[in-house]
Amino acid sequence: MQSPIQQHDTSSRRNLPLDGVTVVDLGQVYQGPYATFLMAQAGADVIKIEPLTGEPIRERVHVSKGSAVPFAMLNANKRDVSLNLKSERGRDILKRLTANADVLLENYAPGVMEKLGVGWSVMSQLNPRLIYASGSGYGLSGPDRDNLAMDITVQAASGMMSVTGFPDGAPVKCGPAVVDFLSGIHLYAGIMTALYERTFTGKGRLVEVAMQETVYPALASNLAFVYDKGIAPPRTGNRHGGLAAAPYNVYPTRDGYIAIIGINENHWNNLLKAIDREDLVGDERFSTKPARVRHIEETDELITEWTRRHTKAEAFGVFGKYKVPSAPVRDLIEVTNDKHMHERGMLEWIDHPQFGRIVVPNSPLRIHGADKVERTASPRLGQHNHEILGQMLKLSADEIGRLEADGVIGTAEA
Repeated sequence: MQSPIQQHDTSSRRNLPLDGVTVVDLGQVYQGPYATFLMAQAGADVIKIEPLTGEPIRERVHVSKGSAVPFAMLNANKRDVSLNLKSERGRDILKRLTANADVLLENYAPGVMEKLGVGWSVMSQLNPRLIYASGSGYGLSGPDRDNLAMDITVQAASGMMSVTGFPDGAPVKCGPAVVDFLSGIHLYAGIMTALYERTFTGKGRLVEVAMQETVYPALASNLAFVYDKGIAPPRTGNRHGGLAAAPYNVYPTRDGYIAIIGINENHWNNLLKAIDREDLVGDERFSTKPARVRHIEETDELITEWTRRHTKAEAFGVFGKYKVPSAPVRDLIEVTNDKHMHERGMLEWIDHPQFGRIVVPNSPLRIHGADKVERTASPRLGQHNHEILGQMLKLSADEIGRLEADGVIGTAEA
């Protein structure tokens, strides 16, 4: 039986998974731009659409250069058009760009695109093959749909913040913008799923991802308290969220901290060898995982007594020798210069035209056998106005000039 997947002429394709895929990217901040960053790094032609003043992360440069560096991290290998979607002519340009695109992504508040007249119902009529991807805080439906959503507020509403921190302290947000990026990954996955389906059906889909909904599966360990005791999970600091494993903590050293986890009895017995406490083999307080959890204070103190006498590098070396899962707690200076990630090509030093010498990430998705995308720096605001409107919409230089004069598109940044 012949596969229903459409056959394409691949003779001129680059050796990149998403070569030939065109994405109209209205993403802003982290969630949407990370999803389209992953697509750009896989070879898609990503056309970033920004308001005339630029998206919020680009504007951070007025606060400090460093606070705007995430724009360079998430928008490499994209082309940029600055477009006034509050004008009818601006919306017409967006429609014309989308008519021949494969994907449109937006993470505005629910209802914004519909009010502008460029939502799913309109765009899918213009382009039945379009994958329309919408990222929001709480989804396109439901009683909480219109609640304002940012990473920290969704951390609070999702339950994530309630289990982060120490038992005697206030709830604490996670240090990184975990919800933005967790939902950005899901948005990418939804787009890829719909693109795969389209090869069979020839039809597009509306794909939506709610930030709140991407968090719940990550709370799997903490849910033990709900089902075992019928209570809200407590904050456990650096211990296991379900208090179901020991050792599982961050332990002090002479010059910092080291994280240690023991999942099985081999790990525990190896740890006793590492800290020269094989005399405790068979001790009822530590002989099983449940016993170690019941005596968690003694378990942690036993390990702390050893780690505080060593540097984190010394401890990591010893635990590595005895195959005890561990890692030193490193700061971002150390991580930015991580030899392993630089050697693998995940991190890369570049000379950015706006930000100078910075480290930027590549895609964590490794498609073996595919060519590496040649990196281009994140674009200036409106950098590709003339290129895209001329090539894709066949507008003349005079027509583009009038759009600039009338405030429909911006003038490219110098």
